[in-house]
Amino acid sequence: MTVTAQAIPMLSDNYAWLLRDQPSGAVAIVDPAESDPAIAAIEAAGGRLDMIFLTHHHGDHIDGVAGLVARYHPQVVGNAADAHRLPKLDIAVREGDEVAFGAAKLAVFDTPGHTLGHIAYYIADGGILLPGDTLFSLGCGRLFEGKPEDMFRALRKFDALPDDTLVCAGHEYTASNAKFALAVDGENAALKSRAEQVAH
Repeated sequence: MTVTAQAIPMLSDNYAWLLRDQPSGAVAIVDPAESDPAIAAIEAAGGRLDMIFLTHHHGDHIDGVAGLVARYHPQVVGNAADAHRLPKLDIAVREGDEVAFGAAKLAVFDTPGHTLGHIAYYIADGGILLPGDTLFSLGCGRLFEGKPEDMFRALRKFDALPDDTLVCAGHEYTASNAKFALAVDGENAALKSRAEQVAH
């Protein structure tokens, strides 16, 4: 595993993800909601930022981009189909593209549902999925623009990923998702056990 992911808490429940490619030293951040916590994490990691990966256009995933671009001048990567709603892109991607990040590659999945232009990234060399607001612990993203069938198709794309894939979601919603899931399936023993784990 040459790529590592570090969570950077932002706002009240967001996560941006700091990626490091060990062989090359390349550093990237995914979905920076704010610049100050991102800068603190980047500086603690050596003060280098090569790329910013965006999953969708919502402010709680892109509002930190301008400050990071002004300071570090990284390449900004996002969905070509949603470029009109994203900060200026240096690399516009589509379903099936692979983006070089140091010695690694990020595969692009088109995952409409939460928003129509939502995408996710998968790094095979690290087993890391960056689903933005498509997939969370015990739940999926709210549908602002897409339809349920869009979200279902998007989630099915993740079925082929290895079982030990590290899911680096865009928010910490585990406790609220557990509460909702228990209201729907209160007799599920595995769900009850997981809900107890996250409650403590």
